[in-house]
Amino acid sequence: MSRPLAWRTVLALAIIIGSVWVALTQPAKLGLDLRGGTQIVLETRDAPGVKANRKSTDRALEVLRKRVDALGVAESSITRSGERRIIVELPDVQDPKKAAEAIGRTAQLTAHPVLTNDNKPVKGQKILPDESGQPIKLAPPALTGAGIGSANASLDTQNALGWYLTVDFRGNGGKVWEQITAKAACAQGDERRIAFVLDGSVISSPQVQNDVPCNVGISGGSTQITGSFSANEAKDLAALIQGGSLPVPVETIEQRVVGPTLGDEAIEASWKAAVIGVILTGLFIIWMYRVVGFLATIALTTYGVISYAALVAMGATLTLPGLAGFVLAIGMAVDANVLVFERAREEYAASPRRGVRPALVVGFQKAWSAIADSNITTLLAAGLLFFLAAGPVRGFGVTLTIGVLASLISALLVTRVLAEWAVSRKFVAKRPMLTGLGSTGRIRDWLERRRPDLMRRRGLWLAISGVMVVAALAGIISQGLNYGVEFTGGRQVVYTTTQKMDIDDAREAVAGAGFPRAVVQTAGRTGDDISVRTEKLSNTDVDKIQKALADKSDGKVAKERDELIGPSLGSELRQKALIALGVALAAQLLYLAFRFRLTFGAGAVIAMFHDVIIVTGVFAWTGKPIDGVFLAALLTVIGYSVNDSVVVFDRIRELWRDDPDGDFAKIANLGALQTVPRTVNTGMGALFILAALALLGGDSLTDFAIALLVGILVGTWSSMFTATPLAVVFQGRSRVKAPRAKAPRRPAQRQPGDSGAVV
Repeated sequence: MSRPLAWRTVLALAIIIGSVWVALTQPAKLGLDLRGGTQIVLETRDAPGVKANRKSTDRALEVLRKRVDALGVAESSITRSGERRIIVELPDVQDPKKAAEAIGRTAQLTAHPVLTNDNKPVKGQKILPDESGQPIKLAPPALTGAGIGSANASLDTQNALGWYLTVDFRGNGGKVWEQITAKAACAQGDERRIAFVLDGSVISSPQVQNDVPCNVGISGGSTQITGSFSANEAKDLAALIQGGSLPVPVETIEQRVVGPTLGDEAIEASWKAAVIGVILTGLFIIWMYRVVGFLATIALTTYGVISYAALVAMGATLTLPGLAGFVLAIGMAVDANVLVFERAREEYAASPRRGVRPALVVGFQKAWSAIADSNITTLLAAGLLFFLAAGPVRGFGVTLTIGVLASLISALLVTRVLAEWAVSRKFVAKRPMLTGLGSTGRIRDWLERRRPDLMRRRGLWLAISGVMVVAALAGIISQGLNYGVEFTGGRQVVYTTTQKMDIDDAREAVAGAGFPRAVVQTAGRTGDDISVRTEKLSNTDVDKIQKALADKSDGKVAKERDELIGPSLGSELRQKALIALGVALAAQLLYLAFRFRLTFGAGAVIAMFHDVIIVTGVFAWTGKPIDGVFLAALLTVIGYSVNDSVVVFDRIRELWRDDPDGDFAKIANLGALQTVPRTVNTGMGALFILAALALLGGDSLTDFAIALLVGILVGTWSSMFTATPLAVVFQGRSRVKAPRAKAPRRPAQRQPGDSGAVV
């Protein structure tokens, strides 16, 4: 074994062993869209005398954290996002109504002595219904939430008095409480009561017990509140009292609820798609490349372990779009292997006497430029998703980035170690056809014999692309785009029914519940679910619609998914989507202009824009939703489209460098023809994965897969019939000369086991 192969082997084993250890010892962190639960996004607002900024938001976060902890939800989290937003995640909580009320209230907590009609009018007095609904007259507040330290709910098991609250005071709160209870102990009737008021509502109005001495009160820095509390009522009341007052008001701008069965179905569907996709992709690669294809399939399984371990080690949260990105990256991982194998086939065909292993080594060397450029463009798209997108779509960007890096390790390290070792065996080296590198393939041989001059009809290809763009634009203009609630704001709730419900009956039920303008549609992959979308819908309204559907249906109705997006957040997400697309186009153009030349970059970016319009047009004609998952798919299409163009342009640049005085149109035509096998084989690998996702995935995964299926087909067309003809047109009008030829490499020393010299 040569020294380079030896250190590559050690490194590959170390990465694989480490990845397996991490995968087996550390669990993945699932997002709420997979695990099930409630996510609430709050935004702080300015209040009189207090500005909503980072400092006041942090103080509000600490108050909210006490309430979240008091709810007792396992593995709950609360974090600040940006200057004024607070994200609360409550795993396994399916009813957001109580959580939103307990967490999101502004909680201006005060304690008031209760007055009677015999009392003289007092400045600042008010009349409010008590917890039983009876009106009571309240004096001005004597104690605020700032004087309350903590509150705990307990069960009195000795005296069988049920649940009670223990309230501890802080600062001068205990002294104030002693004073007001001392005065109340001297009174009779309602004047012995002290009311706790939260946000203008009486949450408790206990009476000072008869054994409290007059003019003495309750001392000791704490007190107990008894009443006919249930366990949940006592705990919720303790959470509200302990939370105290928020320094600034908060407003719910986003709320997502996902049922646990939906997450389980998404995980199961993704894993089935991954297994089926890998099997089909592996069989295809083995059929095309035989021994090295089999070894690449083995390396493909290590890719899955490496990328999963990296995801777990980074502590990244796996979301539904992220899971789709993880599955998609499996198909993309084949690309680097295909590029190397096609290069190795060319090298062997040019000089069979050198042997298979030298051809494979040179294949890795020559494929590196295209592999690097194509993966960098994909990383640019993934980076834009992370920095410019929001919510679960960011998880897709993280997963896609990890997948790209893991695919490079899989293809350029693991596959290389296995393939070099295999083709160095005498039995294999003497049988080049067995390796899969002994021939250039039927498609390549046919193209070499016929040499069709595609660029001679570049005007026709550009006209066809133009017609497809016009058709897509017609759909966008005439049909409009079906923006999801993420971009429009509003609320969308998906209800699942045990018995399929007629959509007209569902619309009648929703209208009868008081929402005649709500958009009611079938949802889910089988169309059995009911989706209700409207601008304004409270948690009480959601329950009201569910009851109306249940009364109209023959079966049970349950809430499967619930998304609420505030209008300001919807506008912001829409703006971010446009910025992400604009920055993507600019970033790709700059990178391609730097790596190649402006004429190539302009052709690739226009072709990419062509792909984006057509995919969007297909969704417009079919009425599919334009949401965050679609944005993730669209930016992936951008990366894939440029990826294809880069591979073609890399070959054209190499051929042009070897023949700087040749006709550029003919050189571009030859470069496009020589990359056809790679384009077809890579596309087939991705199509297997996406077809499995489209057939097995849920509603969101199906739309994601369809967008990418259309994008890959259109991107394959545009790389050859849009980007390349445009490059020919632009280069014909440019005065930029051909790139300089590289200095020839010195022959390397022959390695043990080689059949000939390595060049």
